[in-house]
Amino acid sequence: MRIVTVAAAQLGPIQRAEPRQAVVLRLMALMEEAHARGADLIVYPELALTTFFPRYYTTDAAEIDGWYEAEMPGPATRPLFELARRYRMAMYLGYAERSPEDRRFNTAILTDREGAIVGKYRKVHLPGHGAFDPERNFQHLEKYYFEPGDLGFPVWRNLGGIMGMCICNDRRWPETFRVMGLQGVEMVLLGYNTPSTNSQKPEEGPEKRLFHSNLVLQAGAYQNSTWVVAVAKAGLEDGHPLIGGSVIVNPDGEVVARAATEADELLIHACDLDDTVFGKQTIFDFARHRRVEHYGRITAQTGVVLPPESAT
Repeated sequence: MRIVTVAAAQLGPIQRAEPRQAVVLRLMALMEEAHARGADLIVYPELALTTFFPRYYTTDAAEIDGWYEAEMPGPATRPLFELARRYRMAMYLGYAERSPEDRRFNTAILTDREGAIVGKYRKVHLPGHGAFDPERNFQHLEKYYFEPGDLGFPVWRNLGGIMGMCICNDRRWPETFRVMGLQGVEMVLLGYNTPSTNSQKPEEGPEKRLFHSNLVLQAGAYQNSTWVVAVAKAGLEDGHPLIGGSVIVNPDGEVVARAATEADELLIHACDLDDTVFGKQTIFDFARHRRVEHYGRITAQTGVVLPPESAT
C-alpha cells in the first residue's frame, strides 16, 4: 500500500475587496485542520488568493496587476509555505501568475514536504472570451487576462507517487487526462472556479453544472486509472455564485468524498496509490491496447472537418 492522505481544501467565496493577507489566513486555518487530521497533501482551488476576477472587465492597470503574483512564494504567501514546511505537508495552490517577462497565466504549483516547488502548471484550455461581451449575463474574460499555458501536461514524482496538475476547464477535455495517463499519472490535482449558471445559457443552472463537472472528473479518473482530487472555490462572490461540489474520485471513477457546503470545508481521504495498478495493467494497459495509427486526427486538426456531402 502507498497511502497519501489528501485534504481537499474547498474555499468559500473571496470578495473583490478581501485583502490577500486575510485569504492566506483562511488557507492556513484549513491547513491547520488538515494537519490535525493527518493529511500529507493539501489541495486548494484555482485562483485561491483572489476573487474570480475574469468576471470583471476593467482597463485599470493597477487593479489588474493587484490580482497577480509576481513571485511564489511572495510576501503574502510566505507564511503559508512556512506552515506547510513545519507540518511537512505537500501543497497544490492555484493563483494568477505574472512572469518576469510580464506574461500572465492561470497557474498552479505543487510543493513537496519541505515546501519546495517541485512542479508548475499553466492552464491550457482557457474558456470564455477576450473582449467585453454585452450579450452575456456576466463576463468570463479568461482570454483577456491570461494567455494559454505553455508548459503542457507534465507529471512529477512526489510523496512516493506520480502526480499531475490541471485547472478548471482543462477537466472537460479528455486529452488533459490522457496525456498525463500516458506518463503513468496516479493522482491528478485540480482546482476550479465554476459559475453556477452558464453566461450564455441562463437556464443551465447549478445542478447541470455539477453534473457535467462530476461526469468529466469520474470519466478522467476511470479511463486513466488515476485518483482525481478536484477542489472548488464556491459560494456568492459579490453577487456572483460559484458551484461547490469538491470531490475526491478513485481510480474506478467512484466519488469517495464530496463537499456538503459552499463554504470553507475540508475533505480528507486516505488514497492508496496502488489502487491505480489494476486498471493500468488490464483494460487501460495502454501499451497493449492503444492503436495510435488511428488517432492522428486528434493532433492534426482543431476544429471540426465535416465529411463530404453525398453526390445524390
